[in-house]
Amino acid sequence: MDGGNPGEGSEVHNVPASVPGCVHTDLMAAGIIPDPYLADNETLTSWIGHSGWIYRCEIPAVDPDGGMTELVFDGLDTFAEVRLNGTVVGSTTSMFTALRIDVTELLGRESNVLEVRFDAPYARALAREDASGPMPNPYDEPYPFVRKTASNFGWDWGPTLVTAGIWKPVYLETWSTARIASVIPTVTVDGDTGRVSALVNLRRQAASSEDLYVEVSLGGRTFSALVAGGEQSVTLPAELARPELWWPRGYGEPSTYGLSISLRSVNGSLLDSWERHIGFRTVEIDAAPDADGSPFTILVNGVPVFVKGVNWIPDDCFPTRVSPARYGERLEQAVAANVNFIRVWGGGNYESEEFFDAADQLGILVAQDFLFACAAYPETAELMAEVEAEVRENVTRLSPHPSLILWFGGNENLWGHEDWEWKPVLGEREWGRKYYLELLPSLLSELDPARPYWPNSPYSGSPGIHPNDPAHGSSHVWDVWNTEDYGAYRNWRPRFVAEFGYQAPASYSTLLDAVGPHELRPESRILQHHQKAMDGEAKLQRGLDDHFPPLDSFDDWLFATQLNQARAIATGVEHFRSLRPLCTGTVLWQLNDCWPALSWSVIDSAARLKPSWYALRRAYADRLITIQPFEDSLALVAINDSDDHWMFRTCVRRTDFGGSVLAEQDVEFDVGPRSNGLVNLDPELCGAEHPERELLTVDAGEHRASWFFREDKDLDYPTPSYTADITQEEHGVRVQVTANSLLRDLSIFADRVDPQATVDSMLVTLLPGEYTTFFINTDSTESERFGRAPVLRCANDLNTRK
Repeated sequence: MDGGNPGEGSEVHNVPASVPGCVHTDLMAAGIIPDPYLADNETLTSWIGHSGWIYRCEIPAVDPDGGMTELVFDGLDTFAEVRLNGTVVGSTTSMFTALRIDVTELLGRESNVLEVRFDAPYARALAREDASGPMPNPYDEPYPFVRKTASNFGWDWGPTLVTAGIWKPVYLETWSTARIASVIPTVTVDGDTGRVSALVNLRRQAASSEDLYVEVSLGGRTFSALVAGGEQSVTLPAELARPELWWPRGYGEPSTYGLSISLRSVNGSLLDSWERHIGFRTVEIDAAPDADGSPFTILVNGVPVFVKGVNWIPDDCFPTRVSPARYGERLEQAVAANVNFIRVWGGGNYESEEFFDAADQLGILVAQDFLFACAAYPETAELMAEVEAEVRENVTRLSPHPSLILWFGGNENLWGHEDWEWKPVLGEREWGRKYYLELLPSLLSELDPARPYWPNSPYSGSPGIHPNDPAHGSSHVWDVWNTEDYGAYRNWRPRFVAEFGYQAPASYSTLLDAVGPHELRPESRILQHHQKAMDGEAKLQRGLDDHFPPLDSFDDWLFATQLNQARAIATGVEHFRSLRPLCTGTVLWQLNDCWPALSWSVIDSAARLKPSWYALRRAYADRLITIQPFEDSLALVAINDSDDHWMFRTCVRRTDFGGSVLAEQDVEFDVGPRSNGLVNLDPELCGAEHPERELLTVDAGEHRASWFFREDKDLDYPTPSYTADITQEEHGVRVQVTANSLLRDLSIFADRVDPQATVDSMLVTLLPGEYTTFFINTDSTESERFGRAPVLRCANDLNTRK
């Protein structure tokens, strides 16, 4: 690989290149650039996106033996020209489409030189911007002008690393007579019969006009059709009696069936084949107007699903580093947090087969955004054609997956046009409306008619209603974090929350690896380089000031910010779930990170679980009890997201911090399947005599809810007192903590002892005399460290009030 910017002294030559890969990863492997994820090294790599690059290799001669040989690039990033033996044979201007080149007559030499020349992404993007005029976007970057991962250009959680390279596999494919160009299976359920209508598109040799046969195999049965000479496509029906349906997790098994397509000559010779797994299920969006506005209810197989979701961003800035095992791990972490829905956000990528295969198997519902995010987009003929090509290719590629249940037209584009002062900048220019309301629905009606489409996230369902009206359709809640404390979640009554979230830093060990021990200070310039949100430091501090007294150490700052994030998420999710059936889903921003960051993620870039992950797991549990403000008082809400009745009796107690019972109320619940129950609490429970040192607690089996009457900074917490009994076991360490005083949000930060350690629980609140047990999966023999600060912490530690 050669490239760089000679004018800036950054020219490089003969760098070994890995394919798939990108320029950044190759330059790192060669020792030419440092890891941009560490310290502020990102700033040392900005020249890469302003540079052109040449990939070069030799390929041997290929004898097609009467057939055709095609050079196939599954993905080139982004402005690429392909040369073979010095002759230009193909080019692309989109990261999201494949390129096939007929090289049948071009590989006769014993050795052939293949070059892929990449133009500087910034140069091409800025040239398009100059031609169209600037388009509003939040980062003053030219990403709306190119079909490339928008977050390459930086986002409020990620670095600016503008990539180039051969980011997907490249190979030579030789075939004769004909091959399968694409398959689009439309899968439906008709009563107790599963039906597949498979559109099979062919690519024939120019000289071939013979009849062919296409066979579809499903569930042990084979269906076939003749394709007459000259015809390029055929649609075959197939059916399966009484199939096991594909269900999302929590509703049934995610059953799948193998679907295979064979292309044969008239004498039976196999010419090509295609195989995927499909699932039989129906999906609908109920958005019919009602007395409260209009809902956004997802129905799978006719059953309303309460969405317990998360938003997904690229798991790495360099996508070739995300292996199938890493996809599997991240999605299994989501399922372990009781997640049943993932939205793939529109500033990233159309996710990989490995991602969707894992979602199919795990029963995760997936909504894939089309790749438009937070910006006005030009509607030039050039960009419109690129978008149509990428949509056709990626809808075709992803449509077999049963986990994919919804397409969103983009992220915050309609909302941005309405509220973000774009109109004065745009004047009379088009800004992207045609993509969301015309082109995309038109293409989907042709390619994927059985899967719902929603024009944007958020969107109210009607051009005549504000796109982020919480009473209609899907909405985003960002006043919390941007301007309001997380208690303001309770002011919202949304029908479906597609984004909401709160920030916190990554885990201790992740930050230590990223910035080094001397930069573990809240005010560190290097640490703050990993905070990309506008005024992010100030917003974190405002949140701390709302809840905690002044903090005087990094350890306290880290714990308090992570605790704030956990409580914010719990507050939002529990409130929104308590509104069921008015509210039918919550999709947290965000599940994952692409680099070591101070961000909204619950899993950091090193796959470590923040305290917020444990809060999300509890808040998304199938059964949950929560104390909520209700009609100027308090209520206990029991949430039952299971197919069984939930019957229980319990007692709500108001106690002082020493555990003495001051008032109590017996309550009884019989909560039907997939529904909520509510009991108003008595006035003597809702009003504390000494709110600074009283709380409510209620238990229902393994479930506990608590309510404090003041913020931490105004509570008269006791000095934490406990005993920790530590047992070294074969696969880890068991820590039993017995409370001698109130212990709020008791947690063990196991990575501070062993960076590879994981703990099974966090954020446990104990009254005096109660105990809990943590199990830490670790190889460490320093077991005594797990029982003391800064590894074992509770919220009491943060309040020095006497």
